[in-house]
Amino acid sequence: MRGRTLSAGVALAVFAGMTVTLAAQPVAASPTTATVARPIAASAAAVAAPDISVTNVQAHLTQFNSIASSNGGNRRAGSAGYTASLSYVRTRLQSAGYTVSEQYCSSCTYPSNNLIAEWPGGPTDQVVMFGAHLDSVSAGPGINDNGSGSATLLENALVLAAQNPTVTKKVRFAWWTDEEQGLNGSRFYVNSLNATQRGYIKGYYNFDMVGSINGGYFINRVTSSTAAPLKAYWDSLGLSPEENVEGQGRSDDYYFQQAGIPTSGYAAGASARKTSSQAAKWGGTANSAYDPCYHRSCDTTANVSATVLNRAADGVAYALWQLAVGGGTPSCAGGQVVGNGGFENGTTPWTASSGVITNASGQPARTGSYKAWLGGNGSTRTESLYQSVTVPAGCASYTLSFWLHIDTAETTGSTAYDRLTVQVGSTTLATYSNLNAAAGYAQRSLNVAGFAGQTVTLRFTGTEDSSLQTSFVIDDVTLLAS
Repeated sequence: MRGRTLSAGVALAVFAGMTVTLAAQPVAASPTTATVARPIAASAAAVAAPDISVTNVQAHLTQFNSIASSNGGNRRAGSAGYTASLSYVRTRLQSAGYTVSEQYCSSCTYPSNNLIAEWPGGPTDQVVMFGAHLDSVSAGPGINDNGSGSATLLENALVLAAQNPTVTKKVRFAWWTDEEQGLNGSRFYVNSLNATQRGYIKGYYNFDMVGSINGGYFINRVTSSTAAPLKAYWDSLGLSPEENVEGQGRSDDYYFQQAGIPTSGYAAGASARKTSSQAAKWGGTANSAYDPCYHRSCDTTANVSATVLNRAADGVAYALWQLAVGGGTPSCAGGQVVGNGGFENGTTPWTASSGVITNASGQPARTGSYKAWLGGNGSTRTESLYQSVTVPAGCASYTLSFWLHIDTAETTGSTAYDRLTVQVGSTTLATYSNLNAAAGYAQRSLNVAGFAGQTVTLRFTGTEDSSLQTSFVIDDVTLLAS
């Protein structure tokens, strides 16, 4: 990971790039070399996301460490160590049947090559892309930073080739050069794409430092829909991942995001220190760096947590299968995710305008004594009621349901003077008004499947104009996943 945060105002310059295509070459089968002949493709629906062998990922790290040791102690972009690392990755991918190309980054601080690999099959205008920087700093071999991300992607690519499932999207892997000098390789690549080519990339996933010895579990843009499969896998392990605050703007997802391409990715932390609450949640040492050998000569194979690395590698496989194969659906945690939906247990976890959660006799609750009463003022006013909810992934159905009674003094049959809006995140799901007034409560049900795997805010907002009250009375709110 690059050591200094980029300014969000950095301009994107356009560079000319040269790509050399390297055809996949067949190799003879042997006990140690896999044949290019691939098994018959399996049905996407029948294929579960594979378990990625952390031993195999560690074997790639051993190779990177050995390459650095033989080439001055590092794998810095443009160096012999970088060139040998790229050759190792390229050879394994070609032998597995990938279409591999190298892109010469002429504008890089250390001019050298990006490596791009595509798996055959899938629509060319529907691309999911997985990337990691292959270079290290000059101070050391860069095994966590970022041999860990590079090795994780390499092993995932090899497993995809070995299983050869039917893919629903084009799968593209990338290993970037010159990241440590300013994200130069990935910037060069993004700028080499025209608008149409950028539009084909439906998601870019970045993996930078995913084996930190005192690591945490961080996801780029953790609440975004792009992050949902990464988060769903770590949620299934009970890890409660957090936003990758430390890595914002400091790795190769940056220029993809600036170009309007949806991004996410895993990270385990760099030089920032693990908090006491994180240590209690994830283990490790509080008030110590996630990676004590960050950008140092001690960033060797001894500087990697096998547990953290394994969880990242398996999470990549899960996301890849979710995005491009269609199998590997997690077990549905299910259940009700709204807290205190009947309003009988105080206000927590709701945040509400004063007096909204009430047992006032002017409007009855549907059940119990309390309800949420928005409006009913007869004057210009806006009132709100909201809470944060985490919607589990992997379920078949997601239904937001609540009981709503609308009482109004408005006499019009055609004009909506007073309104209640229901939102999840920034999306308005429904709007009700004085025109929907009726005796008693009516159950309202809304499909919220589009928010699976995300943490979002469920919000009710009532607005009234200057005269003639409308009451929006809500009770028994549920969001059920099953």
